[in-house]
Amino acid sequence: MIRQTAARRYAEAVFQIAKERGQMAEWAEALSAMAQFFSHPDVAALMESPRIPVTTKLQLVEEGLGGLDSHVLNLARLLIAKGRTALAPQIAQVYREMLDEEQGIAHVRVKTAVPLTDEEREALAQRLQQLTGRRVVLETEVDEGIIGGLVVQIGDRIIDGSTRSQLLALRRQLEEARV
Repeated sequence: MIRQTAARRYAEAVFQIAKERGQMAEWAEALSAMAQFFSHPDVAALMESPRIPVTTKLQLVEEGLGGLDSHVLNLARLLIAKGRTALAPQIAQVYREMLDEEQGIAHVRVKTAVPLTDEEREALAQRLQQLTGRRVVLETEVDEGIIGGLVVQIGDRIIDGSTRSQLLALRRQLEEARV
């Protein structure tokens, strides 16, 4: 939880800078590149090692991320100085969520028992767009365990319209009725 809070603080600061400069999309790409760089197993091991001097770590960042904006490099240097390079993927993720919020985009995960046709996907996306008032990006997943229907997740909200959940609810009602 502390790591998530720290990542959020960095992401919020970066978001403000990017918004002021009109470079929100560019920062999203740069943060993603930085996150991939720091997530590489060899790089992560070097960054976490107390035996590697900070100057060596900084030099590695200059070589690996040298093509990025100087402000992004400054963030990378700050993360090295604070020993927080492991936060880079979380910072990129939180930033992306903030950017999506700013742009009115909702990422929606949908589980179905069978694959959706293109027409069903389009109709569902349109209906969810009406409900949320945002542009919807659908991520679908097939889960035969739900038997039928669908389970929709928008952020931390879950709408369970699966046959499985309805059967479980019916089972609970029948068990309560027997008592």
